[in-house]
Amino acid sequence: MKWLLVVLACLQLAEGAVRIRLKKGQSIRDKMRAAGVLADFLKHIKYDPVKKYQPSQGSVVSEPITNHLDSSYFGEISIGEPPQKFLVLFDTGSSNLWVPSTDCKSPACFNHAKFKPRDSATFTPSGQSCTVSYGSGSVTIVLGYDTLRIQSITVTSQEFGLSQDEPTQPFYFADFDGILGMAYPSLAVGGMATALEGMLEQNQLAEPIFSFYFSRQPTYEYGGELILGGIDPRLFQGNITWAPVTQELYWQVALENFAIEQSVSGWCSQGCQAIVDTGTFLVTVPQEYIESILETLGAQETSFGYAVDCNGTQDMPPITFVIGGAQLPLSPSAYVLNSKGYCTLGIEVTYLPSLDGQPLWILGDIFLKEYYTIFDLANNRVGFA
Repeated sequence: MKWLLVVLACLQLAEGAVRIRLKKGQSIRDKMRAAGVLADFLKHIKYDPVKKYQPSQGSVVSEPITNHLDSSYFGEISIGEPPQKFLVLFDTGSSNLWVPSTDCKSPACFNHAKFKPRDSATFTPSGQSCTVSYGSGSVTIVLGYDTLRIQSITVTSQEFGLSQDEPTQPFYFADFDGILGMAYPSLAVGGMATALEGMLEQNQLAEPIFSFYFSRQPTYEYGGELILGGIDPRLFQGNITWAPVTQELYWQVALENFAIEQSVSGWCSQGCQAIVDTGTFLVTVPQEYIESILETLGAQETSFGYAVDCNGTQDMPPITFVIGGAQLPLSPSAYVLNSKGYCTLGIEVTYLPSLDGQPLWILGDIFLKEYYTIFDLANNRVGFA
């Protein structure tokens, strides 16, 4: 009976929520490979994905754009009056909202929707600017205020950035126009008000919560759903595992352990941290553990990732993350990527620890495709089901 009441409560909550259908386009990595520029880009751009999670000074924040090489789950928003439409990456690993502007002269802006301030009756410039630094260059944005719409959600005088300059590679190859950050306000560059802050302050969310469902078989028409203001129990089964946020900057939780097959590693006996990031495609592993993982899984390092034999995928063991006291396994069908018969592990290495010195993992879309994920702003916790 208690379980039934919980489901009914979730259904009621979902009715007041706003559902955004996500699209899944061809990855930037595949587009750059087809254009013959990927190998050169990877050769010259040496980055650490965890630099995205280091504190920044002033108006500059570091968010390695290579994290978006595979990330292509995106949805539609509009800004201005009358509305101007954009496709944005909904990113729980950053906090700023920005889209290209008509003032952007970079090739990366030529093939994307651009905001036209003069065409909006409600646009107000702020006169401030800031820079988002990437491994391949920097995006300079000028700040302004206008009406943000996401389906039935309307936020007036929402602060946002208008890009003035963007690095051609890899943004030129992105299916999305801009980024809508969904991490904590303390992460926002230049003290910008986040889109979630605007939604909450103007009572546009049924509840201070949002959740993601990523399809395991995504298409451009349907890659999954973002539920703003609620939980949809039709998109998951079983209990929700809750983990408290350990640092209100990113959606960061404690990783209690990691196992391959039934072999518990003990790597996190002194503590590990994991950031739940929809803006990162792969699962990121601390440097000190990567060799053991590669050896156990029989993977070889190549210029395009950690290669494995496609024919042996079905015999590979599950890998398991222990979070909130629950085991959250990934089968080889989840963590092995098959690109036209070339198979690689859906993981990458990082070299920097979390801010408190503990090993830092990043749970990107490879993980999130297997688990309906709930971000609870009221209780500062993340749920997995």
